[in-house]
Amino acid sequence: MADSLSVAQGREYLAIPGPSVVPDKVLQAMHRPSPNIYEGELSDMTDGIIPDLRRVARTRHHAAIYICNGHGAWEAALANVIAPGDKVLVPATGRFGHGWGEVASALGAQVEILEFGKSSPMDMDRIASTLREDAGHEIKAILAVHVDTSSSVRNDIAALRAVLDDVGHPALLMTDCIASLGCDRFEMDDWGVDVMVTGSQKGLMVPPGLGFVFFNDKAAARRSELPVVSRYWDWEPRANPEEFYQYFGGTAPTHHLYGLRAALDMIHGEGIDHVWARHARLAGAIWAACEVWGQDNGPLRMNISDPAHRSHAVTALRLETGQGTALRQWLEANMGLTLGIGLGMAAPDDPARHGFFRLGHMGHVNGQMILGLLGGLETGMRALGISHGRGGLEAAASVIAGR
Repeated sequence: MADSLSVAQGREYLAIPGPSVVPDKVLQAMHRPSPNIYEGELSDMTDGIIPDLRRVARTRHHAAIYICNGHGAWEAALANVIAPGDKVLVPATGRFGHGWGEVASALGAQVEILEFGKSSPMDMDRIASTLREDAGHEIKAILAVHVDTSSSVRNDIAALRAVLDDVGHPALLMTDCIASLGCDRFEMDDWGVDVMVTGSQKGLMVPPGLGFVFFNDKAAARRSELPVVSRYWDWEPRANPEEFYQYFGGTAPTHHLYGLRAALDMIHGEGIDHVWARHARLAGAIWAACEVWGQDNGPLRMNISDPAHRSHAVTALRLETGQGTALRQWLEANMGLTLGIGLGMAAPDDPARHGFFRLGHMGHVNGQMILGLLGGLETGMRALGISHGRGGLEAAASVIAGR
């Protein structure tokens, strides 16, 4: 065991899978007096934010902004297309698929869960079989999580649309991109997604507090068929406001909007294709290091074995020695480095939960930050006497260097 001298002084690094690191440009944009919420700069700026949000979502259709977190965005989307008694299908690949299903159930929907575990993606054959059995088209929507933040699995949304089309099923394809938007490639229109939800605090690099729902004309038509839509969650006035306040259902989230404007400028200044490529390169560096550390009987394992199904925004890991919690705590106390807990991977009273932890690598991250994260991990493993293969940092550096 190493000595107890902490070197945590200095700027801390929050490497959890959201809230992500907030860029200085975003913080500076938010650091201002309260603006006029009735006319002028804020109103004009918001008119420009909407098309730039659509550019990130890769859609020409509608966008609605809510003052809420991702759970609120889930409910907002459902409130506009699902009536009590409607049936929804949830192909679950982690905690957040179940979470969205729980929100639907609380709104009165009949929820059918297709369970795919916590370490593998959706099985399209099983989904196709379920849809074929639904000859009466009772299933009104599929609630699909693109990247489940708990398991770090990345699901193939384009393939899911192909299944719907092949079967000829009219259900809405609703997709949770809370962890993936602005990190993993996502093409709302090209992939045939009807409704997409996300939040401000991950790839969009803004503090928690804004939820977004994007929807196409098919989903808008479904909303018009509902007998009742919650006045607050109703996306119609938000997507087509006659007055500025209708964008938000009331008072505007003033400072978040200034931050969002700065974040969108950063994303579009870099270019979304480069944003995706940067996240892929940095994720690959993390995977390379973890693969090396897991060699030579090392206890470190990535939760998703196939790289094709791994998120570029978050990596879920486990230590078979059960030292994940101890490693997180040591790094925060001694290195100023905070990792994510192993959310939803084991029951709260199951000792196995202490083996799991997660790395967030989303949004405002670059090569030196990722190498610092990995260097911190290796230091923690050395300090705690956790066995690991040698050469992880070298492997990561080679990936980042493109060699």
